[in-house]
Amino acid sequence: MTGCGSVTGDNEVTLRVVAADYGDGPKNSSTAYWEGLAAGFEEDHPGIKVEVSVYNWSEVDAKVAAMVKAGKAPDIAQIGAYADYAAEGRLYTAEELLSVKTEADFLAPLADAGKIRRTQYGMPFVASTRLLFYNEKLFADAGIIAKDAKGGWQPKSWADLEAAAKKLKGAGVPTPFALPLGREEAQAETMQWLLAGGGGYTDNEEQYAIDAPANVKTFEFLRDKLVGQGLTGPAEPGKTDRQDAFDAFARGEVGMLNGHPTLMKQAAEKGVKVSMVPLPTADGTDQPAMGVADWVMAFKTGHRAQTGKFLDYLYEPKNVTAFTQKYDLLPVTTSGYRAMEASTGGSAVTMKTFLAALPNSRLYPAGKKSWAGVSENIKQNIGRAVQPNGQPKRILEDIAARARTADNR
Repeated sequence: MTGCGSVTGDNEVTLRVVAADYGDGPKNSSTAYWEGLAAGFEEDHPGIKVEVSVYNWSEVDAKVAAMVKAGKAPDIAQIGAYADYAAEGRLYTAEELLSVKTEADFLAPLADAGKIRRTQYGMPFVASTRLLFYNEKLFADAGIIAKDAKGGWQPKSWADLEAAAKKLKGAGVPTPFALPLGREEAQAETMQWLLAGGGGYTDNEEQYAIDAPANVKTFEFLRDKLVGQGLTGPAEPGKTDRQDAFDAFARGEVGMLNGHPTLMKQAAEKGVKVSMVPLPTADGTDQPAMGVADWVMAFKTGHRAQTGKFLDYLYEPKNVTAFTQKYDLLPVTTSGYRAMEASTGGSAVTMKTFLAALPNSRLYPAGKKSWAGVSENIKQNIGRAVQPNGQPKRILEDIAARARTADNR
């Protein structure tokens, strides 16, 4: 153990862990994984107990924030952002917690994204990249692809995407393009579109640029060409959560939407045949794809040694692989990456498409202490930008102004 010294009082320690749920219902809730992990750890480490609470993604960040505010921070949290807690001095560093072997196994870009001023506080848990999913049958029925679907659909620009959505609408598809800008993951859907439009949350100097002209144009396209032409279905995007959109896609009611690997399994279970392509860019030029890493962090509760032992156990290859395979997500460790590259079974071939995009993808500006608040602001307000009378420029300027103010505090 690095920096942990001898351990005393193990018999009195209970580690409290809060984690996010990656399942889409009780049947595949992440609770089973964490309970199994805790049981295995307790068997190998007598005297250290682990209590895990698993919450939906729409509430887990707020749950942890409330615990911290009440002075009852968990020992470990597996949530979406770490930098605000690190800036407040509430977190142990990775070096204080992990064995050298564990710390060195993280994929370099993800480890770097977990650092503030070259010190790692955020430990990546799982990663994903995003692709545009489409329903092969609905596309064939609408005449967008041939009935045998050989060659598939290869959109190059947003004009291709708009044209396909119009054909789907004409064929009676309830939701040609699902646009989930509700609270669950609006920050991800937003970032995908911003990158595809030649913009992003930050500029080349890593300063917030949410109100950049390219970003405004992106949301004007979404407002006018997708929502305004009735191509996003009956549900209001700002009130549509990601899981709602995934569920509708698995029911065969959605022609296309941005998705991550978990959607493959959900659609397959419902008999929906899907293909995946990169989200086309505004004008057909190459733009970076979006990558997402979720984070593990350890609060300074006085249980550093015991927490470090649990985290080393969490990142053992067998435990990393068990979780990523269960939810079709990408590993954050070199050993996990190599195992997935070498895999040939199940969904391995398709997963490699997502895996190949990971090293060069753009991630959230997770190292900014302001990011958690900025992400929450996006979740609450970005949906208004695509309403029929929405004002993308004003809304993006407001989000940007608040982001810069928070970043300079």
